Amino acid sequence: MATLKALVVDDASFVRDLVKRTVRQRFPVIETTDAQNGRRAQSLMSRATFDLILCDWEMPEMSGLELLQWMRQQPQYEKVPFIMITSRGDKDHVIEAVKEGVSEYLGKPFSPEGLSKKIIKVMGNTLATAMGQSGKSMAGPADAFKESAALLTQKREPAAAVAERAAPAADALASPVPEGSKPAVSRGSMSRASVRFADSTLKSVVKDINLTEVRVIAKRDQAFPGILDQAVVDIETGDGQMARLNGYVHQLQAVDKRRDTDFVSVTIRFVDEDPKKMEDLSRFVARFRAGKR
Repeated sequence: MATLKALVVDDASFVRDLVKRTVRQRFPVIETTDAQNGRRAQSLMSRATFDLILCDWEMPEMSGLELLQWMRQQPQYEKVPFIMITSRGDKDHVIEAVKEGVSEYLGKPFSPEGLSKKIIKVMGNTLATAMGQSGKSMAGPADAFKESAALLTQKREPAAAVAERAAPAADALASPVPEGSKPAVSRGSMSRASVRFADSTLKSVVKDINLTEVRVIAKRDQAFPGILDQAVVDIETGDGQMARLNGYVHQLQAVDKRRDTDFVSVTIRFVDEDPKKMEDLSRFVARFRAGKR
């Protein structure tokens, strides 16, 4: 029986469902409620008390940072853990969130293991006691959902890629995107794309893009994601501005009709519902199509 309450705030329903599923499977003592933006979350938090807030940064009506600022001014929420889950990982944004009282910072895309570690870290003995009283173990079960996706796609990761991934990324108060990194998608007839996943980054070129999805082509010798894995695509929208689009792997397909093909097509379906991001994406799509003429 649930004894703790968590509020999941994100404008993308796919991300909200992913976070809630992870919390439900990993910590059955935590009951989850969700909100599509900061304004709705603020309303829910005014009527009920939550023990944990898991929140996105970029949302319409009220951002995650604005919700955090309001929350820390409320006596009942001064010390409640707040985990910012976002694709905004540059140093300035991390510092800004820390100054406003964020408890932990988790970059998108994230793994269930990464999210679980952050929750355990910020909730400490409160969570351990609740789990113990209910007879539940704090040891995490295998992520059967991801394992089945890996089997479906026959995903095999080179040993070198595994060694290259740093374990400290799970605990560092930072995002997978290094400061000063180049935008994932640039202009040109062959727009290069660097699509980020929880455990790897796929180097590719954009084959097609619209307001719903992007299709990229990548060499087969890389580590590929599984079906339904989270993804983040960063696109340069002009004047040095960048939009970070959240999505999931919708399709993996061989480019050629032969088993030894050298290239794989990956389709990322977008999940953001933020009007500002859709406006940025529209501008990029228009430039991309103009460049193909």
